[in-house]
Amino acid sequence: MIKKKTLKIETVHECNSCLGNKTLHPLATAIDLSKADCPECSFRFGFYTVLLTEGGCEDTSYGRKYDDYSGATMIFLPPGRAILADGNKPFPPAGRLLAFHPNLILGTTLGMNINNYTFFSYFPDEALHLSLREKAKALECIDNITGELRHAIDRHSKILISRHIELLLDYCSRFYERQFITRNERNKQILEQTDRLLDEDIRRGKPDGRLSPSAEYCSRLLHLSPQYFNDLLKFETGKKIHEYFKLKQVETAGKMLLSKENDVSLIAEKLGFPDVQHFSRLFRKITGATPEEYRITRN
Repeated sequence: MIKKKTLKIETVHECNSCLGNKTLHPLATAIDLSKADCPECSFRFGFYTVLLTEGGCEDTSYGRKYDDYSGATMIFLPPGRAILADGNKPFPPAGRLLAFHPNLILGTTLGMNINNYTFFSYFPDEALHLSLREKAKALECIDNITGELRHAIDRHSKILISRHIELLLDYCSRFYERQFITRNERNKQILEQTDRLLDEDIRRGKPDGRLSPSAEYCSRLLHLSPQYFNDLLKFETGKKIHEYFKLKQVETAGKMLLSKENDVSLIAEKLGFPDVQHFSRLFRKITGATPEEYRITRN
């Protein structure tokens, strides 16, 4: 199999030129892919890219499953991330490509909050799958961006364009939360797998003083991106991985305390705590009782 070349695109103007689109603003563009001239190669963009596809590769490349909508699919790429060619072309025959350079959002609320849109760090197969109503709203936002791009550049352009992009990303945040809800059964399976991973880690203990398992550690074993795993866990449990792991540790400790044969210091050692004081403080913080008080009330 011949590996297709990756074309490195650093500027919005280069992106427009490559796809046969007119440059209306040097730092942002919105391209109708049905009218674009897409070369047969992969791309690596030096700016933020939002791709909305309307057919062709949602199932195989972007992870759509039986419980997902099929109106359209969106993926989000940070600067430097490549979009790989699927078949002969990297883009579907219909859809939109929104690109904006980091310099566009410098000093704007979007620039200050861009890291909150964590889906820019998701893997392609963790894409957002839209209902027809959601697709219509996303296209409306992109059309509003296009309308502002067609306006003559003035001192208001940067703020107005960035606000329209921010509104689109806010809607996508809402749609991703909806997707977490519709993927409820699949998420339960991921949580069950996470529990098994953490239970095994707790069972082994941490005599070497290691920290709790990281999102990178868990996500690698679950074949997810670290950020998607973090967001899923936070959505389902309200906890980050280190907080959830501490809850699991205390849950295990509570079961061990039911046996009088398990001394508190021995439990702390088995669970990998550096000392019994550290263990007791965490246990009391979560349960409201010391290990000794907990044992008395449960026996």
